[in-house]
Amino acid sequence: MAPTAPPAPAEGPCDLVTVPARQGLEAVDILRRGRDQEAVGPVLHNGACDTLGFLVPPGTADAWDVPGSACTRTDGRGLHIPAEPPPAGSGWLLPPAQDAPVTDPAVLRAALDQAARLLEAADNCH
Repeated sequence: MAPTAPPAPAEGPCDLVTVPARQGLEAVDILRRGRDQEAVGPVLHNGACDTLGFLVPPGTADAWDVPGSACTRTDGRGLHIPAEPPPAGSGWLLPPAQDAPVTDPAVLRAALDQAARLLEAADNCH
């Protein structure tokens, strides 16, 4: 594949946005209840670290700045869709699918922001 060609949706490299599991689960709920219920792509759960990882288009890490999260640039060095079985201690919360190859970073950012606000409100409620 030529470097300037876009990756095939079901086989291309992707970046990974990692968030705490609690915020990530809330964001998944927000995305699945939204107008575009297929806006959320594959999501990994790492039980050992208690995190969720959202697969996003390559290059997302270059501009990712959401507090409380990290975006890992893979440059195609090992994270592809469909991925091999996740490493021990991890599993697919939402497995790869043809109709939702990755999550749109702008949509994910909005869902993570909303999830953070909801969790803060819940935590401050006595």
